[in-house]
Amino acid sequence: MREITEDQKQRAAAALGENFFSKWIGMKLVDIAPDVAVIQIDMRDELRQPHGLLHGGVTATLIDTAMAFAVITCLDKGEKASTADLNVHYLRPHLDGVVTCTARVVKAGKRLFTVSAEVVNEHGKLIATALSTYSKV
Repeated sequence: MREITEDQKQRAAAALGENFFSKWIGMKLVDIAPDVAVIQIDMRDELRQPHGLLHGGVTATLIDTAMAFAVITCLDKGEKASTADLNVHYLRPHLDGVVTCTARVVKAGKRLFTVSAEVVNEHGKLIATALSTYSKV
């Protein structure tokens, strides 16, 4: 069984924090483990759509980023992967507070990865679900 060291966790958190877009959105790495990544954001006005809800694109970005970090745990040193498709189901609007995305690698093949994700609010209510395919590049 693969394990993620504390040093790897710290480097993953630093990588997320160094990415301008992720940093601007306010993403924080909560946890990373083999096949799994958990990332969260705090709602703020800049992330709202015109009706005051969390923008769907922000939700999709949170999902895609958490999925990418989950996939990274399956890659060998020097390997890279990219999103091939992303299907998001928006289930409930989000107004305020923290949203957390948990992404899991469902199947890791030789070239393709199937990844699922769930986004919940701070009360554990499901905001969105997603399924994606990543491809090694």
